[in-house]
Parts: sequence; C-alpha cells; structure tokens
Amino acid sequence: MLHSMSTSVEAAIERSAAEVNEEIRALWRRSGGTLSTEQREEYQRLVMEWAAATPQSARAA
Repeated sequence: MLHSMSTSVEAAIERSAAEVNEEIRALWRRSGGTLSTEQREEYQRLVMEWAAATPQSARAA
C-alpha cells in the first residue's frame, strides 16, 4: 500500500521504514530506472525518511 508523499518531519516519524522502502521501490518502478531531477530530489528525501525510520541496529548491519 502506497501512501501519499510526505513533506514534513512529522510524517516521517509516523511511517515505518518498510512503508518508506515500498515508496522508494515504487518511485524506481515508475521511473523505469532513470530518475529525473525532480524524482532524484524525491528519492533523496525518501532515503532520509527511511534512515530516520530504520532502527540503529539495522543500519549498522
């Protein structure tokens, strides 16, 4: 299930890393493997959101 794009820090806290990861995967599928400038900005935002939602121990692995 995809959620609408979040634009605030509060939304990042509410979504799990798995939910954000699914949105990242959907972005890549929609782009066909090549991100436009706008899509790259969205990707960077999503990666930051994913990192914030991922437990510290999972990031260290």
